[in-house]
This record gives sequence, C-alpha cells and structure tokens, in this order.
Amino acid sequence: MDRKTLFYIIEWSVTLVACAYLVYRLIIFDDYASLWETFRSMGMLQLFAINLCVALMPVNMALEAWRWKTLVPMSWREANRQVYYSKLAGLITPWRLGEYPARGVLMEQSEKSEISNLHTTKQIVRPEEDKKSEISNLKSEISKDSLWTKVLSMGAVGSATMTAAIVLAGCAGIAFSPAVLTILGNSYLYALGGVVLVLAVVYALFPKALKNYVALNYPLLLESTMQSLVRLACWCVQLGLVLYALGAMSNVKCQISNVLIYFLLVTVTPNVPIAEVGVRGAWAITLFGSMNAGFAGVLLWTINTLLPCLIWPFLRKKDK
Repeated sequence: MDRKTLFYIIEWSVTLVACAYLVYRLIIFDDYASLWETFRSMGMLQLFAINLCVALMPVNMALEAWRWKTLVPMSWREANRQVYYSKLAGLITPWRLGEYPARGVLMEQSEKSEISNLHTTKQIVRPEEDKKSEISNLKSEISKDSLWTKVLSMGAVGSATMTAAIVLAGCAGIAFSPAVLTILGNSYLYALGGVVLVLAVVYALFPKALKNYVALNYPLLLESTMQSLVRLACWCVQLGLVLYALGAMSNVKCQISNVLIYFLLVTVTPNVPIAEVGVRGAWAITLFGSMNAGFAGVLLWTINTLLPCLIWPFLRKKDK
C-alpha cells in the first residue's frame, strides 16, 4: 500500500466514523418537541441572535486557524483545512487527543503532494541530476520525523496557551462573582490552583524543553496566548447570544462573569467528547439557573463542534 492510499484511508475513516457518531446523536435525541417549541416561541431579535451566533462559527474556526498558522507557518487555506478536519478527529477520540495528529496527517499529505509536484516540474525544466538532488533535499527538510515532532510539539503549545487564556479569564470572572465560590467548594478551588501551578511551570519550561525540536520562545508563547484570548472572546459573545435568545440572560453584568467561569469549568472538568455535551449543559444550568441555559450550552456545542464537522467535506482537496 503506497502512502497516498494510506492517507486516503485514514482521512475517510475519520470522516465516516465522525459522521456515524453525529447520526447516532441525532437518533438518540428524544426531545425534538421541546426544541421546536423553544424556537417557535422566539421573537425576531432572538432569532437574529441565534443566526448571528451561527455566523460567528466560521470566525471562531478562522481564529483557531490563525493561532495554528502562527505556531506552524502555512497558508490560510491549509490552516483552515487542518482545523476543520481536526474537529472530526477530536470528536471521536478521548479528550480530543486526535485533533493535532489529524492536522499532522493532512500536513504530511500536503507536503508529499508538493514533493510530487516538484518532481513533475523538474522533469521539464531541469537536468535529471539537479532534479533528484533538489527533491532529496526537500524530502530531508520535511522528513516524517521532523514534521510529526513539530506538529505534536506545537500542538501541546497551542493547547497550553488556550487553557491558560481560559483559566486567566475564568479566575477574573470568579473574582467578580463571590457567590460562585460557594457553589464550587474548596475541592474545585484546589484543583484550579493546581491547574494554575502546572501552567506556570509549563510556560517556564516549554521554550527550553522544546528548543531541540521547534523554534519556540517566550514572545511566541505570549502571542499565542493573546490569540487564544481573542478566540475565547468569540466564544463568550456566542454564548451570550444563545443565552439571550433562549431567555436565560437575566442580569447582564453578573452573567458576563458567569460566562467566563462557564468556560473555565467546562475546561477543568474531566470529560470525553461523547459526554462533553452533558457536562456543558450541566454547568450552564448550575451557573445561569435555568433549563434553557442548559440547552444554550448544548446548542453552542452543536454550533461550534458539529457544524464544522459537516463543513469539512467541502474543504477537502479534490483527488487529482
């Protein structure tokens, strides 16, 4: 089996398994009547808020592509392809561990294609010896080992900076919502303190620990963290829109803090993608105090996780 065939099998296996999971979720959902009634009772402003939230989904994905191409330089189109495809892999793997390896699969596939194109071009414009030499050099530069080392290393950096942004914003939200401290209890606060400590150690050691594998420095870490904060702001706006649409946004000033805390709790709470929708709904009910808030958490998960999975087939490269 050649490498191109292997890439093709992996790509479509992930796609089909993820689509099967989406169909399964739709089949087992047993409250379509309440869902329809909720949408039927919305006014024009509420419907506009939902539509605006959906319209922000590509913005959310573009912000992740922006973060990813900052860590691993590539074209905008390629970064978007990898980000959308990784949603499929993350959906069907525990703790979304498949997201960055999925990006690596597409990256390796793309670079192997570039080598093939170079081979074809050189046959026309260069002598055979020069062609072989340049292709060999290019192969060595983008060897499989170095590519996967780069992808997995920068994937760890991207995860750390996103988590750091969520934790920083969530801690700020807790500072302005003393009532939440009572709800969480000491155990969650201790866990949060542990997460902060681990992130501080990671930030301190990452540039030195990865210096032999990738070009990482503190300014790049800071830039990725700022980009993560921008993406988090997009999430917060989307959640606010959904809460408003479903009538769960009562005290706006208080709810802004709770929105930040919500993403913190969803991030810190251990879960797997299959159970993630339940975790999000439960925390939304706890923080915002209504069943509609729970539905808002589920709806936002659907918009930002399931819709990108459905869009992927339109972004994949056509076989030549």
